[in-house]
Amino acid sequence: MHRDDPSPVYVTKPGGGCRLLLIGDHAGRAVPSGLDGLGLTPADMDTHIAWDIGVAGLGERLAARLDACFIRQTYSRLVIDCNRRPGAPAAMPEVSDGVTIPGNLGLDAQTQAARRAEIYQPYQDAIAAELDRRAGRPTILVSLHSFTPVMQGFVRPWRMGVLHRNDSAFSNRVLALLQRELGAAAGDNQPYRMDETDNTVPLHADPRGLDYLELEVRQDLIAEASGQDQMADLVARLLIEAVRPG
Repeated sequence: MHRDDPSPVYVTKPGGGCRLLLIGDHAGRAVPSGLDGLGLTPADMDTHIAWDIGVAGLGERLAARLDACFIRQTYSRLVIDCNRRPGAPAAMPEVSDGVTIPGNLGLDAQTQAARRAEIYQPYQDAIAAELDRRAGRPTILVSLHSFTPVMQGFVRPWRMGVLHRNDSAFSNRVLALLQRELGAAAGDNQPYRMDETDNTVPLHADPRGLDYLELEVRQDLIAEASGQDQMADLVARLLIEAVRPG
């Protein structure tokens, strides 16, 4: 990367007092200057294929409301998807939701390794360093994501969803609270399931024995600042309620 390219990691409220550590794997949409925008148009980079729309703003607002540290990735998931295991084809996709990514076609091993070293590793290292700093202090890892309202012609009915592996007490509590608030519009492992494709939560939570939450929010609800404020009010209230039993 060029020296003028942004840092791959942005941290809000370092040292925040909340036991929740917020992360945003897909919160950014920057592209290193040397990659010529991956050969995509600005319109392409505005869509869900490039980033989780609204997560940066939602995370910033939650950090303020909860006094929580928020660590987010600043580069597009198309440059490298930090929620995919290194070496997985989906980590640097050649096609995303039917759109060809010219800058990812035929990448050699050296190029892939450079992206991992310059973007993926600093982000994961920042999360690990914050968790190490909290050693001995109860922490729950909260991964924030957003999903497009329509995917391949299917209108998604959910407003929010909790992704889990049936091994998270905190996820169960948050899901129950969301179902109380939203009814059927709260998705249980919808619109995606947490499975072997997920990387960041298992990477950090599992070896440390931490509980976690992977929260999905529909993008039209948080695309603008007003929606981010409203959703942050709701999510912060529910997260505080969910934390209390522990």
